[in-house]
Amino acid sequence: MRKLFNYFLNGFLIVAPVGLTIYILFATIRWLDSLFRMDNVPPGMGLLTAIVLLTIVGFVAKSFMVRPFLIIAERVLHRTPLVSIIYSSLKDLFDAFVGDNQKFNCPVVMCVNQEAKIFKMGFVTQENMEPANRPDLVAVYCPHSYNFSGELFLVPKENVTFLELPSSEVMKFVVSGGVSRL
Repeated sequence: MRKLFNYFLNGFLIVAPVGLTIYILFATIRWLDSLFRMDNVPPGMGLLTAIVLLTIVGFVAKSFMVRPFLIIAERVLHRTPLVSIIYSSLKDLFDAFVGDNQKFNCPVVMCVNQEAKIFKMGFVTQENMEPANRPDLVAVYCPHSYNFSGELFLVPKENVTFLELPSSEVMKFVVSGGVSRL
């Protein structure tokens, strides 16, 4: 009976990630199709439409004629109560990952406890904390494993070791709980 259970677990570990990946992809495609009211067309047309629309918006946004309107709209969003908190947080988060001012491009290892020799991996997001009257500190963001959250630490510079590794590999390593290889 124990051997059968081990076979079951082994099969589950193989099928579950593949099945969940396929499910998430199909659910996203189905959601995009319904968003664009494309129920009677081949699956994936919503995804294709979204890609085309986002590309067009990106192209138009780069136009010097449209740029002033985007700046005005962004100012309005930043000044609207409650909306400003949500918008600015989301904008900063997206910019940190894919914008022109990517923040997660400087992976580090920091010493959390020197006596026990405990280290934590993260990303330097601010190299100078002068605005907080602490120029001796750096801001290090440490994402949580298997989650879309993390913690921000202000750490003495001497406790931070910069890594010569691609940030995407370090992020994958941290988010996977150390299961992925560096």
